[in-house]
Amino acid sequence: MQKIWNKGHRIRASDKHLVYHFSIGTLLFVFVAVLLLLNMKQLMRTDWEHFSLLENGLTLSPYNFIAILIATGVCALVAFLYYRFCYDSFKKLLHRQKLARMILENKWYEADTVQDSGFFTDLQSRSREKIVWFPKIYYSMKNGLLHIQCEISLGKYQDQLLTLEKKLESGLYCEMTDKTLHDSYVEYIMLYDMIANRISIDEVQAENGGLRLMKNLVWEYDALPHALICGGTGGGKTYFILTIIEALLHTNAVLYILDPKNADLADLGTVMPNVHYKKEDMISCINAFYEGMVARSEDMKLMPAYKTGENYAYLGLAPHFLIFDEYVAFMEMLGTKESIAVLSQLKKIFILIRQSGYFLIFACQRPDAKYFSDGIRDNFNFRVALGRMSELGYGMMFGSDTDKQFFQKRIKGRGYCDVGTSVISEFYTPLVPKGHDFLQTIGSLTHARQDGTATCEAEGVGTD
Repeated sequence: MQKIWNKGHRIRASDKHLVYHFSIGTLLFVFVAVLLLLNMKQLMRTDWEHFSLLENGLTLSPYNFIAILIATGVCALVAFLYYRFCYDSFKKLLHRQKLARMILENKWYEADTVQDSGFFTDLQSRSREKIVWFPKIYYSMKNGLLHIQCEISLGKYQDQLLTLEKKLESGLYCEMTDKTLHDSYVEYIMLYDMIANRISIDEVQAENGGLRLMKNLVWEYDALPHALICGGTGGGKTYFILTIIEALLHTNAVLYILDPKNADLADLGTVMPNVHYKKEDMISCINAFYEGMVARSEDMKLMPAYKTGENYAYLGLAPHFLIFDEYVAFMEMLGTKESIAVLSQLKKIFILIRQSGYFLIFACQRPDAKYFSDGIRDNFNFRVALGRMSELGYGMMFGSDTDKQFFQKRIKGRGYCDVGTSVISEFYTPLVPKGHDFLQTIGSLTHARQDGTATCEAEGVGTD
């Protein structure tokens, strides 16, 4: 059994005033130290053997008054510098204080009433509460992540300690990234400053079957395939999709782009192949995508290096991505028969797609159930909701039974995501600098890939 008492600071009942006690203790020490330093000469000249406070008394000279002002100023400066440059340390104290108050205010402890007679035994004794049992909760901060561990001892407060998600997120203003039940304790892992983990578009990397979208967040598309991106106008959905496309073009990934509204993504057709916006072309692309997936699944088994349980990456094959913007708008274009046929193809893709390396990225304003029938919506492991959405919209994205509290902030590119772990956390899309030309950058990457392919083919011909 892993010991939890090595996992951080133990939360105690006395921590309910932790910030106050730490501040007063530290500043008092600084105040006294400065006063002693400024009065060092006078203290050294004093004859302490014959010194009497009653005889000498206390006098406040102008120098002493100035020394007190200087000491007060130094204390104020220390407090400011500590808050400015040691903010994480301050947050640690504040979090521990909040956790202690959470336990005390909810009365998740055991206490006995004891009689306190005081110094005068003839007076009526007073009763006071003495805590005899306090839950073992440990707090630590590592690499921007909060680790809160609660010991589970089969007591009457076990259910409360196992369901602290909402209290911790709202009380500490954090986002939970993981919750793990270990032997005898449960661990909550949280981020208290999500926006600090936002990265720029240059830092977005696709490698080893994963796409890094924040400092602490990676979409492992090999293990948890398919992405669903939702968001209204102005939420940053289009820029986010373009960012993903640009990142994937740095790899050997093959991309297929569908844009039924003939909008921003359709413009990519001028600089890269496999971009469609007409209904017939998009249907043909979906069918070709499915047929390519089936053909690869058959071809993989004929390869000499094929091994049961391994995927396309093990064989050195490139992943294929079907990026579908405004999927709901496309489905509204179709007739009944066409809609049934498309949904049938998509369902087949979801069943067979993972091992062969064919992945779907769908984007829409709201994932209405009628356009994601037969459980298609449940097959999207990575889900992102950007911008302002209603409670109904969040329920469609993450499930109607989620008890997550969603807060709105006027920050473009902000939303919530689930990377496939069933843990919903705050999300910020990569920052795109002003003046960044997606069309030019994607065109340059496409041409570089084509030139590299042509060079390899030429070298191969020369060798033969």
